[in-house]
Amino acid sequence: MTNYPELHMIIDGEKIPVGDRRVHKVVNPATEEVIGELPLADAADLDRALEVAERGFKIWRNSSAQERAAVLQGAARLMLERQEDIARIATMEQGKTLAETRIEVLMNVGLFNFYAGETQRIYGRQLVRPAGMRSSVTYEPVGPVAAFAPWNFPIGNPGRKLGAPVAAGCSVIMKAAEEAPASALAILQCLLDAGLPKEAGQAVFGVPDEVSRHLLASPIIRKLSFTGSTVVGKHLAKLAAEDMKRTTMELGGHGPVLVFDDVDVDGVLDVMVPGKYRNAGQVCVSPTRFIVQDGVFDRFRDGFIERAKAIKVGNGMDEGVQMGPMANPRRPDAMQRMIGDAVTRGAKLGTGGERIGNQGYFFAPTVLSDVPLDAEIMNEEPFGPVALINRFSSEDDMIAEANRLPYGLAAYSWTKDAARQKRLAREIETGMFCVNTTMLGGPDTPFGGVKWSGHGHEDGPEGLMACMVLKTVHEG
Repeated sequence: MTNYPELHMIIDGEKIPVGDRRVHKVVNPATEEVIGELPLADAADLDRALEVAERGFKIWRNSSAQERAAVLQGAARLMLERQEDIARIATMEQGKTLAETRIEVLMNVGLFNFYAGETQRIYGRQLVRPAGMRSSVTYEPVGPVAAFAPWNFPIGNPGRKLGAPVAAGCSVIMKAAEEAPASALAILQCLLDAGLPKEAGQAVFGVPDEVSRHLLASPIIRKLSFTGSTVVGKHLAKLAAEDMKRTTMELGGHGPVLVFDDVDVDGVLDVMVPGKYRNAGQVCVSPTRFIVQDGVFDRFRDGFIERAKAIKVGNGMDEGVQMGPMANPRRPDAMQRMIGDAVTRGAKLGTGGERIGNQGYFFAPTVLSDVPLDAEIMNEEPFGPVALINRFSSEDDMIAEANRLPYGLAAYSWTKDAARQKRLAREIETGMFCVNTTMLGGPDTPFGGVKWSGHGHEDGPEGLMACMVLKTVHEG
């Protein structure tokens, strides 16, 4: 097994150790063992990071597309070479299975290679003007980026936060999650080892509110990229607005899944049950509210319960494990509170609803049905291994339930009716919509939501352009 690395920050290419700084103890969620101590930035560290980022932007903004592509492609090669080490580190600090963390590395490889190609396609345009005049539209990197990444995808989220600014020619200060820092450091190190100037990429950690307030108060930062909860996202958006900073906000969801009575129930369950319990449900696009038509409701509910009971839960390092622990002690506590509230209000507990064992943050795959709409779990993102299955009769009622909440990140539907598929794609209020699949991501695919789920996109050409500003030049 890979040993957990010594933790540090990275500022101006220097690995900043704990020293006399405050520390955050990193815990393996499967064993509750403290596996590392992470230095937390003080104001002087953050000021230094800002000063370096300002210098880094002046260097990296003048890099050629070929230079940026070479760094991204080189980092992708290094991630492939280091895949097993990075995956094992991520499983140790976040808990998800090795199969999932290995895929996360490959997600980054694909994204970096895609962005390497996109550096060649930052096109402007020439406007039609009378003879003797010229007007052109160009794109320039926005400036130093403050990027905040959460713990649920400890490899993939830092990859998104770093890849787009680097491709655009921006410098970036990344604050990844203190619960899973080594994964993020490994991704940044791949970029630095591939030739990214040391001034252009930095990693700091700290008390989240301290770090965000300090960085966003600085005029040096020109763009905020945040993935996390809606509550925190709204707070950061207000801070960014004080200086009119550009923002990309990928916030919470409460994924509806519309299942109509013309489907192959077993086929749908074979896809949706593993999708629900991936990463113990700690996924912003996790399918959560199953909106099931009368004709298949009983079979769907019973089949879901049967499959949930069969999921093997354990240490993500162990072979054959299908679901690891939750990432921190807050999550099982939240699950018990929300599930208890739902059952008190009349929901039927089909399976799960409790912790597993007395060591680690394990929680049983859970199925609730007939859940009242006023239950907390029907209105707040559970972010855990719980499926909510309710019965509906008409298509209109199912659409209304899907759109009832202020979230709109990802939604799913299952039906064989082609006309209905088109209606749903038009009527469901969401940033990403899946018809008869759960595959909504890819390096070329814009990822983002609407309403309280945020604004702006990561991945795809849109992710790169979110780190650019438009300039129109008129010449007489």
